Amino acid sequence: MAAPKILIPFYSRSGTVAGLAEAVAEGARAEGAEVRLRRAREVVPAEVIASVPGWKEQADALNAKYEAPTIEDAEWADAVIFGTPTRFGSVSSELKAYIDSLGGLWQQGKLVGKAGSAFAGSSQPHGGNESTVISLWNPLAHLGFIIVPTGYADGVMFAGAGSPYGASVISGHPPSGPTEAEIAVARFQGKRVTQVARKLIA
Repeated sequence: MAAPKILIPFYSRSGTVAGLAEAVAEGARAEGAEVRLRRAREVVPAEVIASVPGWKEQADALNAKYEAPTIEDAEWADAVIFGTPTRFGSVSSELKAYIDSLGGLWQQGKLVGKAGSAFAGSSQPHGGNESTVISLWNPLAHLGFIIVPTGYADGVMFAGAGSPYGASVISGHPPSGPTEAEIAVARFQGKRVTQVARKLIA
């Protein structure tokens, strides 16, 4: 049987959510998946980026490491796992811009029946990680994905990291992490989505 193809499009400003995305990818690869990690690009004006210390330098470094997600990536994938920092309890505008670009695939029904999942990051414990993951279920449903939460389907879910909705990271000030417990949940999410994707394509 062909390896499940997993797309992980994410946005990360400081690199913390990128660390979680790498862990999701590790879990997927451990289950035999072919993985594409993609970083959504900035959508705000250059002068806004320049006004925040370190933003441009970090964006340049992350963009050099990760390609931008494309419509073709989503069509290629058997499953898509979206990752985003929390922006006022919801998805970042950068990742949302990528999701909004998938309207053509939606119109053609090309995402229907694929596995879909999400993970998030915030700077503090009650910063909106759960609401952000759940907010991504709305576009996943509209696009026709079969939503795959983490659930309490593995022992790593009882270590106090992540949620039954999806992996998450609490970065703190200044940003750091993810922790080993957060990484374990993210790896499990990559593994679980790959397992479901394999069943769906079978």
